[in-house]
Amino acid sequence: MIDLDFSFFIQLVNFIITLLVLNILLFGPIRAIIKKRGELMAEKLGKVEQFTTQADGKLRDYQAALTGARKDAVDIRNGLKAEGVKEEQGILATAGQEAASTLKAARADISGQARDALAQLKKDVEKYAQKATEKILGRA
Repeated sequence: MIDLDFSFFIQLVNFIITLLVLNILLFGPIRAIIKKRGELMAEKLGKVEQFTTQADGKLRDYQAALTGARKDAVDIRNGLKAEGVKEEQGILATAGQEAASTLKAARADISGQARDALAQLKKDVEKYAQKATEKILGRA
């Protein structure tokens, strides 16, 4: 059985005083440090979330700018391609006209040479016929 005498109350008072002293000297400062650390962590977490939000915003802006630049590049490429096609058609048309005029001049030249050759042959045909006849008849 437990005896409740005077020493029990003295030990109870000593225990309470020890708890108060430990609370003042040890537990209080530790709680204050833990509280400051929690506030610091909350502040840093807020900064990290703010940084992440800013980074996400910058990434979206970068992607939007990149998409716009790609669209502009496609538009520029298509414009230059259309200009190239127009220039190609112009060059081909000019080359076709030059080829047609060269062909026409060549045909005219060939036609003139053929007429000259035909005229020359018509002049010489009588001589050749005469020579052939003489050879056939043996008068050569």
